[in-house]
Amino acid sequence: MVKAIESPAIGKHDLSEDRLRWMLRNMHLQRTLDNRGFQLNRQGKIPFALGSEGHEAIHAGAAAAFNRGKDLLVPYYRDLGLCVGIGMEPLDVLLSMFARAADRSGGRQFPNHYTNKALGLQSFSSIIAAHVPHAVGAAYVMKLRKEQGRAVLCTFGDGSTSEGEWHESINFAAIHKVPIVFLCENNEWAISTPRSKQMAARDIVDKAIGYGLPAMKIDGMDPIAVYLGLREALERARNGDGPTLVEAICYRFLSHTTDDDDRTYRSREEVEKFRPLDPVPRFEQYLTDNGIMTAADIEAMKREVLAEVNDVTDRAEAMPFPDASEMYANVYEGTHEPWL
Repeated sequence: MVKAIESPAIGKHDLSEDRLRWMLRNMHLQRTLDNRGFQLNRQGKIPFALGSEGHEAIHAGAAAAFNRGKDLLVPYYRDLGLCVGIGMEPLDVLLSMFARAADRSGGRQFPNHYTNKALGLQSFSSIIAAHVPHAVGAAYVMKLRKEQGRAVLCTFGDGSTSEGEWHESINFAAIHKVPIVFLCENNEWAISTPRSKQMAARDIVDKAIGYGLPAMKIDGMDPIAVYLGLREALERARNGDGPTLVEAICYRFLSHTTDDDDRTYRSREEVEKFRPLDPVPRFEQYLTDNGIMTAADIEAMKREVLAEVNDVTDRAEAMPFPDASEMYANVYEGTHEPWL
């Protein structure tokens, strides 16, 4: 069964006004951090950056539905805002960008490839869909251990659903009814490949039918719609009722990465056509229309977020790089030295 959750701009929800303001702040924080990565790359200070502009509502809504301290997040490389939303510090984002020694991966990973065991944030994979079997395996362990009230949230882009690992994982999860939610952040592009060139299916949720999975399609430009859909799917998983496939429709406004020039495969007119759906100003309008924030409140929030990002940027940049003597640390088990 495929269920559609439309944008509930004036609908019912259980989010407090403080929680709604937190969601907007998360959206501004992730966009500011994203922009900082592109700025630092253009300044020649970092070699590479990823962007998630257009995904902010998905990340804020999913983070609000995530149960900190119990759930496990297995994300993909465009999930900066979701990782920050479940508790990752902005400083860790900048340490990763600058590849400093204090980075949790010791400055060894790509930017936007985080890990934090205490937060339930599993290490990223750059290989498309390679993390999905790991997520299903973690959910299977939860079931084998008869753990109650826990679920895995696994995210990916639309391109992942064309990979063999994705199909094998979905099939296994459906058969064994493991506690997992598969969240597809469908931004219409798999790097430079449009959805029409990836699959004949009209909607990604239609793929759930072949595996006997329930599915829902939601407005990924509305954080409230995302929250409502993810809350329902995660509760279903936590209660032992098995997996759900959720397709959140959004749009990727920036290039795939700083190494990509999206002008080679899509027009500026196409990108501008989607700008009225930009989730950040849309949600700002919702909050002002409903008397939750004023325009002055929003401007003050933006200034506060920018000051925070400026601070962590300066702090991270001032920290030392990893020492050369640590090159082989955490690569080989024990004291074994690598071949030279």
